[in-house]
Amino acid sequence: MLILVLGGNVVISFENDYLEGAHEKVLKRLVDTNLVQASGYGFDQFTAQAIEKIKDTIDCPNATIRFLVGGTQTNQVVINSMLESYEGVISADTGHVAVHEGGAIEYSGHKVITIPSKEGKVSASDVETYMETFKSDFKKDHMVFPGMVYISHPTEYGTLYSKSELEELCKVCKQYQLPLFMDGARLGYGLMSDQSDMTIKDIAKYCDVFYIGGTKIGALCGEAIVFTKNNEPKQFTTRIKHHGALLAKGRLTGIQFLELFTDNLYFNISRHAIEMANKMKDGFINKGYRLYFDSPTNQQFFILSNEKIAELEQKVKFAVWEKYDDQHRVVRFATSWATTEENLNKLLELI
Repeated sequence: MLILVLGGNVVISFENDYLEGAHEKVLKRLVDTNLVQASGYGFDQFTAQAIEKIKDTIDCPNATIRFLVGGTQTNQVVINSMLESYEGVISADTGHVAVHEGGAIEYSGHKVITIPSKEGKVSASDVETYMETFKSDFKKDHMVFPGMVYISHPTEYGTLYSKSELEELCKVCKQYQLPLFMDGARLGYGLMSDQSDMTIKDIAKYCDVFYIGGTKIGALCGEAIVFTKNNEPKQFTTRIKHHGALLAKGRLTGIQFLELFTDNLYFNISRHAIEMANKMKDGFINKGYRLYFDSPTNQQFFILSNEKIAELEQKVKFAVWEKYDDQHRVVRFATSWATTEENLNKLLELI
């Protein structure tokens, strides 16, 4: 957990879940293999081993797995590669591709088609309603065609899809021949939540493509894209190259995911973040603070007065998320695989 010194004050940070570098076991694996020669562009022995470990974990032997560096890059490459030029992607109005990617999807030539969300989630019924409305529009040939559904798990608000919700989305997507794409930047934190009722095998079953986030969960960088239905886009390596996203030293991501998927490390360190978040939530509630809503994952959202925010900002870094009313703001505190009991206890003392 980051500790900064600003103006003589010790400042602890819960601003996001990528403050630290990488888990020590990941770093050790990188060091131990540093002078081992390996082929480039993801065709090395370490990447091959990581792919097999992930296939075993998701119980999807026919999956195609590719590694990229970061979340926005991954979303752009996947969406741009799977859509036709005249298609757009359906997303929650709060979806990362809609609000926090600097127009990366639009820059690649595709519209983000937003639909209303509830606590960050889109429902199968809302997707169906949108599709029926689109189909019945006599001017649809003059419009952007919906070509994919994008969801995040956990969502931008830390909320989770249930297994039944994912299954219903899958059914609707199949009905309208829309690939279902899950952004898994924080996937481990979702899967290890006390309220999660699905496994990574369920995700592989119901999603056409998803990715396993490493940047926020123990890796220096890296996301593992999983195409689950023999549906990797044609010439995908070339498409990755088009986006400037093809690492010559592909071993960098392969080695990290090889270690993360050895002895359940990815899931164990994700669980640690959930335990820290639960303790944080209980601590805030016990001191009389209000939840914006009850997030079951590592992102916790509270309603704080403007005065309290100004006071806390002298000692703690956190994200001011949105306005609640004239006197209050919604703030986010995030735990991670690296959060320490010491810093969490210090936070609870300060509030």
